[in-house]
Amino acid sequence: MTILPLNPAENSSPEALREFLAQCQAVAVKAGRAQLVSISLEVDALDPLAVLESIFEPGERHFYVERPAESFAVAGAEVVAVFTASGQERFAACQRFIDETLVRTIAVGDLNAPFAGPHFFSAFTFLDETEGGEPFEAASVFVPRWQVSTRDGRTVAVANLMIEPKVPLDAMVEKIWRARQKFGAFDYDAPEFSPHAAVREAIGIQDVGEPDHYEHAVAAAVRSIEAGEFRKIVLARARDLRAKQPFHPLQVLNGLRQRYPDCFAFSVANGRGQSLIGASPERLLRVRSGELLTEALAGSAPRGSTASDDAALAGALLRNEKDRAEHACVLESILRRLSPLGLNLRHAERPGLKRLANIQHLHTPVVAAVTPGVRLLDVLSRLHPTPAVGGSPREQAVARIRELESFPRGLYAGALGWINSDGEGEFFVGLRSALIDGPKARLYSGAGIVSGSDPAREKAETELKFRAMQASLLDDSSNG
Repeated sequence: MTILPLNPAENSSPEALREFLAQCQAVAVKAGRAQLVSISLEVDALDPLAVLESIFEPGERHFYVERPAESFAVAGAEVVAVFTASGQERFAACQRFIDETLVRTIAVGDLNAPFAGPHFFSAFTFLDETEGGEPFEAASVFVPRWQVSTRDGRTVAVANLMIEPKVPLDAMVEKIWRARQKFGAFDYDAPEFSPHAAVREAIGIQDVGEPDHYEHAVAAAVRSIEAGEFRKIVLARARDLRAKQPFHPLQVLNGLRQRYPDCFAFSVANGRGQSLIGASPERLLRVRSGELLTEALAGSAPRGSTASDDAALAGALLRNEKDRAEHACVLESILRRLSPLGLNLRHAERPGLKRLANIQHLHTPVVAAVTPGVRLLDVLSRLHPTPAVGGSPREQAVARIRELESFPRGLYAGALGWINSDGEGEFFVGLRSALIDGPKARLYSGAGIVSGSDPAREKAETELKFRAMQASLLDDSSNG
């Protein structure tokens, strides 16, 4: 990537912008191919979700994620460059696309500012191949035309554009200049939500598959575990919900981010009118400032109605043999799969607790210094899918999931996140989620199955996980 020592704030005129773009076009002419130009500008405080609401178009890709407890949010919308892939080499193919794009990128602005420069928003489905008619590709990476982010009180707006060797610049200059003026003093347009959408009414709620399918699947999985086929498998349920009015994914998302500040509230749109939204508790991987962070998150219990009740449930979870075994399985898999990379992985000897609004989990962070030659997608390809969403051994368990479940997972339990121009980024798991398609929503919920798992108890756990998303979809007024 070429970084030019140009301050967009100090060269603030349409004439200066046109001169800069003309220089970029000259580079494109000399290279004989288009150049990605990325302009970053720190602006007054903005709410990225409100910005995305104001420019939302169902026919455009977008990516949004926010974790209020960590004081960051980022939104990217519209496509300036996109790549899709499938198969076992999908992570490597996406890395090549990122590398090739950065070779022909020209960036200006303070790239040390949070979320400055071009970002590659990425989504990997649970499996490396998808079935016909699924809404999301097995792997997709896109650079947005517009990006707005906040972190630790700083707001950065990024405009990305592709400069072709012979395309007239005037229309492009005008569009970018209008956007710069808008982000400098943003006037939020009211989003077109349904007037009755604050409290939506369901006209149909139905589980996918036969009523007792999940209990039978769990029982079959336990038999396979006892026969030695695998040690753990994660089985999910899907539930279809239909409302009178279309769902607006960003309106539901606003409720999720308020109710679950410790989670990754997210929306990933495919540009064809469908979005996966959710509030995921699970970070899959983060690389920042030379440090890698992943985590084992498995084993769960409900929250208590009183402090004493809550503490009793937490203590029981920490002592529960089944939950501790499930958690240890996830942690052992992370350590085993990352060991060939030569990382010095560190973690606590005993799991702690991650407490969310309606559920608590056993939790063990794993950290390491990033060594030269180890790239984020290298690590991600080894981690995904973890035993927390797949099983162990991974190959044997994952091969049985589609057979035992009654639906394709798609992006549910997939890897969602971003990579910046320095190779840093963050990915989380697409859990506690729903696929939104007009007035229809498909909700997903899963539980880890190990030796001794009780089908009724596992179904009750999935009901608890369904509850948060179902409440958010049907009654946003309760989420504040």
